[in-house]
Amino acid sequence: MFERLKEDIDCVFARDPAARTTLEVVTTYPGLHAILLHRVSRCLWDLNLKWLGRLNSHFARFLTGIEIHPGATIGRRFFIDHGMGVVIGETAEIGDDCTLYHGVTLGGTSWAKGKRHPTLLNGVVVGAGAKVLGPITLGENCRVGSNAVVVKNVPDGATVVGVPARVAGGETAHPSSAVDKEKTTQQLGFDAYGQMRDVNDPLVQALDSLLEHDKSFQNQLDEIKAAVQLLDLERAQADPISNRHKK
Repeated sequence: MFERLKEDIDCVFARDPAARTTLEVVTTYPGLHAILLHRVSRCLWDLNLKWLGRLNSHFARFLTGIEIHPGATIGRRFFIDHGMGVVIGETAEIGDDCTLYHGVTLGGTSWAKGKRHPTLLNGVVVGAGAKVLGPITLGENCRVGSNAVVVKNVPDGATVVGVPARVAGGETAHPSSAVDKEKTTQQLGFDAYGQMRDVNDPLVQALDSLLEHDKSFQNQLDEIKAAVQLLDLERAQADPISNRHKK
């Protein structure tokens, strides 16, 4: 129990440069409180005390602004930064070393019973405001950009952005056991809450490509027009008599 708590506290220091002291983390980080309370809710859920599990999760939601269903499965060193507005559904599964930012939803797309929420494998980072919907799988060490809406599986190591989310790039895998602050900062980055640096939305890239092609085509057309005008001028200078008759 205390080993898990130490892991939880260490991962906060590793992923949040604003964290200063253990006392501050333990007393003021709603993400940590939500995870600790979820473990109680999950224990009650597994003991078939469903109502008590839901009641405890409801209290956790009131206290932290984070809603985690007691049935959700969560791995080790899970970190929720800021936390307000995070929703994690009943059949969601989250691996080790995952990170969620505020406003993230791991939701369902069906009212049918059974698996209807996402599975996040180890090392996944989900940016602020992103929605991951349905019984899909996010591969190891992938990233979901801020405000993206993910409705399809994401391969290992990929970054997805946009609405609906599209693969925009990849990055080297994260060591799943890393809790070192410098390493984790390099892995996750804090510039765009889960987005890779210097990566464009694939739709924007496609539009840029079309615009570049159009510009190239227009330049070629201008060159052809100039060549035709020059040819007409040369003909007119070579045969002035014929031009007089035409007039």
